[in-house]
Amino acid sequence: MKFSVIIPAHNEECFIGKCLDSIGRASAAYPSEVEIIVVLNRCTDGTEKIVRDWGAKIVMNDDKNLAKIRNAGAKHATGEILMTIDADSWMSENMLQKIDRALQTGKYIGGGVHIGLERVSLGIILTGILLKMCLLFTGLSGGLYWCYRRDFEAIGGFNENLLVAEDLDFAKRLKTYGREHGKKFITLRGVHIMTSCRKFDHFGDWVMLKTLFFHGRELKECFNGTNTDFPNRYFYDFKHKQGKSRLPSEPALKS
Repeated sequence: MKFSVIIPAHNEECFIGKCLDSIGRASAAYPSEVEIIVVLNRCTDGTEKIVRDWGAKIVMNDDKNLAKIRNAGAKHATGEILMTIDADSWMSENMLQKIDRALQTGKYIGGGVHIGLERVSLGIILTGILLKMCLLFTGLSGGLYWCYRRDFEAIGGFNENLLVAEDLDFAKRLKTYGREHGKKFITLRGVHIMTSCRKFDHFGDWVMLKTLFFHGRELKECFNGTNTDFPNRYFYDFKHKQGKSRLPSEPALKS
């Protein structure tokens, strides 16, 4: 098996089908070489049926910890290359080919991709600018991560001591590991993922900026592992309101 794509899923019936379909299209160039692993996390809606009907591999995990959820999927992966994508995101059709070519050069340890959002507003645009500045400063990226499975295992996968930002921590450690072995962490050009605006739809378009500037203490407590209410509210117990998602024909891409 060449690719293993890992998808955490908690009550994702509104989005998981679109995510799976995008992976299916991207897999056309690699027949029988791509496995999709969906980690079902305390699902009470129709997510499991959609995944089973689609034919993806299913792993069960009930932890309120995204690092553990992602690692649970990785433990069942048989692919040479690991990728992780969220269930409310969908990838461009050339994603697997671009990743394969980058890794075959031997220059890169892995990396991320550009992220686009299904809609924009002033609050979302300013949030995106702030996040982009942070990522540029650190040299990291987000949304979808990819690397060889051997390198994923070498750095210990995702840090299960973290309740939030486990993805950026993973990227930081992968970048460091790559530097030690003469390889770069990159953000691939010419590919992207699109992601839903469901958190903005639910909490408001200014939610991330308000959280950053007015709930700094809560964020710090999350990183220290002493606050579970905050990550539960925004991640692990979050319930998407059906009918709120917008899927325009011409979504805006952040690059």
